[in-house]
Amino acid sequence: MLRRWKLRLLHKFNSRRRAAARWKALVQHQEEGQSAVELALCLPIMLLVVTGITTFGVAMNNYILLTNSTNSGARMVALSRGASTDPCSDLSKTVSTSAPLLKSSNLIYSLAITPSGSSSTTTYTGTSCTSAAAALTQNATAKVTVTYPCNLQVYGKNLIPNCSMQGVDAELVQ
Repeated sequence: MLRRWKLRLLHKFNSRRRAAARWKALVQHQEEGQSAVELALCLPIMLLVVTGITTFGVAMNNYILLTNSTNSGARMVALSRGASTDPCSDLSKTVSTSAPLLKSSNLIYSLAITPSGSSSTTTYTGTSCTSAAAALTQNATAKVTVTYPCNLQVYGKNLIPNCSMQGVDAELVQ
């Protein structure tokens, strides 16, 4: 009798173990595609974030190039008194050379010269200004402004339309 009781108990235990194994197999079978679904949901968002970060990084690089090249151009204008007949042309060449990654046809130049002890400012725009050579007197302030359009386009959508960056530097003419 005791042996029969043990056999029944062992049979119940084995059937429960088999049922648990079947349940576990069924649950595991349903979770097989979970990783693929998570990847399909998260990948587009992650790609959008990475592309946005890259686009912003390129824009920041362009801004740093623009400010550094504007500084070089302003220094060149401040030191070219008497040596140049067209400071705006020299300015545009210096800025274009200093920033080779910027498209030079998109750069917009402005040179404002304020004579020493005066409050009136003469502004020259463009890449040629032969009359500015006479305005470059000692201790005058030469303010150079260079504008460049920024492109913050991610997957065909421009995040900030009509965006422009500006590099400004003022130097004392020597």
